[in-house]
Amino acid sequence: MTNQARKIVIAIAIAFLLYAIYAKHYNIAVYIFGGIAYLVWSYLKEGTVYLATQAFHKQDYEKVKRLLAEIKNPDRLRKGRRNFYEFMMGNILLKEEKIDDAEYHFQLASRLPWRRDNEKGMVLINLASINLRKKEYDRVDGYVAAAEKLKLTARQQAILDKIKNEVNKQK
Repeated sequence: MTNQARKIVIAIAIAFLLYAIYAKHYNIAVYIFGGIAYLVWSYLKEGTVYLATQAFHKQDYEKVKRLLAEIKNPDRLRKGRRNFYEFMMGNILLKEEKIDDAEYHFQLASRLPWRRDNEKGMVLINLASINLRKKEYDRVDGYVAAAEKLKLTARQQAILDKIKNEVNKQK
């Protein structure tokens, strides 16, 4: 749910809450208040990351950028959402050729918990690729070594092999 939609639903729920209190339906008022509390919590802890993830999978990067921009303070996001926020923000900045800013976001994403190794592997592969562009080969080796400790897909392993070959050519 976008932030604008949340605000509209909260406004409607407050109207129902006030009516429930006026009509002395306190049990219904408690449920409405709980719904409002959940919407506020989801605004702060979930943000629009889920919608941005859906757009990211469809490769609609303008929509991703717009949805991520709605999140005013990513530090408040829960860890399960913050990692995807940082990963997608890093990819958006990488596409805009803002290499240093992208690296910052990927660095943050690498420090957050991931459910699957291949998800964290993509973050490390992106960091290795960025440092390959910057010709910082020692850091590339570190990211490649960290990524190789994870259970990666065949495609990710092929990308890592290409990065290793490129580093070996440059040394």
